[in-house]
Amino acid sequence: MQVSTHWRLQEQRYNLVGETCEHCNSKLFPPRDVCLICEEPAQELFTFTGLGEIYSYSTIYDAPAGFEHNAPYTVALIKLNEGPLVTAQLTDMDNDELTIGQPVEMVTRKLRTDGDEGMIIYGYKFRPAI
Repeated sequence: MQVSTHWRLQEQRYNLVGETCEHCNSKLFPPRDVCLICEEPAQELFTFTGLGEIYSYSTIYDAPAGFEHNAPYTVALIKLNEGPLVTAQLTDMDNDELTIGQPVEMVTRKLRTDGDEGMIIYGYKFRPAI
């Protein structure tokens, strides 16, 4: 990942920032130029609470290149309390504890390192709500 891309995406990765459509009041994540519902400009920034519930999940056993050391790991669709669905890795929980509808909260965690002396990339994951 380029350093410029990392810094450009830092706000949404660390703070779960999206946009609110001024026309239909829908919440969008990630930020978009056009609302997916009414196709009008969506330009008002909105910070999500980071609270939601597990909508669906899957455990990855055969990980893609660069993520082999994480396997097996679980990714989920999280339905945020504000409405949007977000894809994220689950953390701090065992697979036998997972249930659809389980309350979760966003946390910032290390995603990967670009080489031995490269940049450490952090982002959001979700854990059981405390």
